[in-house]
Amino acid sequence: MTDQYEVEDKFDVDDGTPLPSLAGLPGVASVDPPVEHDLEATYFDTADLALTAAGITLRRRTGGDDPGWHLKLPTAEDRYEVQVPLGRSIRTPPIRIRSRVQAIVRGESLAPIAVVRNRRVAHRLLDSQGRILAEVSDDVVSATDSHTATATAWREWEVELVDGDGVLLLAAAEAILAGGATPSRWPSKLARALGDRMPAEPQRGRPSPRRKGPAAHIVHDRLIQQVAELRRLDPLVRSDATDAVHKMRVAIRRLRNALATFGPLLDREVTDPVRAQLKWLAAALGDVRDAEVMHQRLQAMLADESPELVRGAVRSRADKELRERRRAAHARAVRAMETKRYFALLDRLDGLAAGPPWNEVAQEPASEVLPGRVQHDWKRLRRRVAAATDVDDPVERASRLHEVRKAAKRTRYATEALTPVYGKDARRLRRATKRIQTVLGAHHDSIVTQVELRQLADRAAADGENAFTFGVLHAREEAGVAKAEAQFAKAWRAASSKKLRRWLG
Repeated sequence: MTDQYEVEDKFDVDDGTPLPSLAGLPGVASVDPPVEHDLEATYFDTADLALTAAGITLRRRTGGDDPGWHLKLPTAEDRYEVQVPLGRSIRTPPIRIRSRVQAIVRGESLAPIAVVRNRRVAHRLLDSQGRILAEVSDDVVSATDSHTATATAWREWEVELVDGDGVLLLAAAEAILAGGATPSRWPSKLARALGDRMPAEPQRGRPSPRRKGPAAHIVHDRLIQQVAELRRLDPLVRSDATDAVHKMRVAIRRLRNALATFGPLLDREVTDPVRAQLKWLAAALGDVRDAEVMHQRLQAMLADESPELVRGAVRSRADKELRERRRAAHARAVRAMETKRYFALLDRLDGLAAGPPWNEVAQEPASEVLPGRVQHDWKRLRRRVAAATDVDDPVERASRLHEVRKAAKRTRYATEALTPVYGKDARRLRRATKRIQTVLGAHHDSIVTQVELRQLADRAAADGENAFTFGVLHAREEAGVAKAEAQFAKAWRAASSKKLRRWLG
């Protein structure tokens, strides 16, 4: 099984139009002779096209350089692709693929929805060292919708980055457009094959949120966005895509905070159990993220340290222990995401997004209800700052500053939800509270890292290894705590400006 990110552009072109020269593109030293492939891809989905509606494609491809099962998942910037060898599975996708999308398909069967045949002429663009920067394909395509038996045919050009960058992709697009192509109207070959059967973008069917409109409209948008984000990230977390666990935890926090901050608009007997289950899910993902952050942090610290101070097997020990810890934590998180409890939570979130349990307060004008909720969170933040500055014990102070960080995060997310209607005013307060969250996040990371360094040093010493470097890094982190506290004091003074909160009333 291999996983990779996919970055590509597609273009429509008429029959007979010659492919323009690609030799002069940035970084391209040579172009390999063209190679022809006969490709056939059978696409699979549920009867109601649940995967396609979620922006996910699943196909079984034969021919070319990468035959096998291909699962393509949408990310914020590009596409994440999972590949599994063909094996014996023909009629149904293998479990290693199906397991990635079980939150989308649940118990529904996956069957062919379209077959796409493609006569491809591929041109590889190489740099001076012979690395493949990109592949430009000239495709003559025929497709059949498995449900309607409708057949379509077309020609398209495709540019896919391999080791190249965005500059090359942009230059290739300019050359291709100048050569007579047009940007493709279709996001994929599957979309073109399905035609009118392609699921449409979900329509909210509600008026745009306004200050004078019901408060429920703004909060509902927030819930819909974050539930959709959590669902989008589910297969990426299962695939262990870069930063997916972190992003899912952020979506969980935004949901929990929305249900807390805007709780007076909702039936708490319905939403409080959902918040509790979201907290459980965040905890299930927490160990993965903690090990991930610690691993990245220690590797960066060791890379920045003077070579003469990095002694013994410190680098390999930290790398091995934290990689293994993260791997085990990810496996536990995925197991939690395979339980009935998790799928029940997804059902409740879908229900919440479809129809929140509003009360009469939710129908009042947003301007009369929602700024007060942000003000309520701000006052909590202010009380926690006062409590943190009124203590000298460093352990207790660290604990209280961690509570300040959580309150700043809640205020930030509450403000963020109001940004679509309060614009610049909300963005300014959001930036100020995010700054507090950031510096106190560094403060908390330094404290947690000190504990980790002491434990690593103890284990290294017990194994007869040189633990000197762990002590050096520990001292660096002690200084980091003091620096973060100074930065927090400055960030709090800036965030305390009354100008930032005038719009709250």
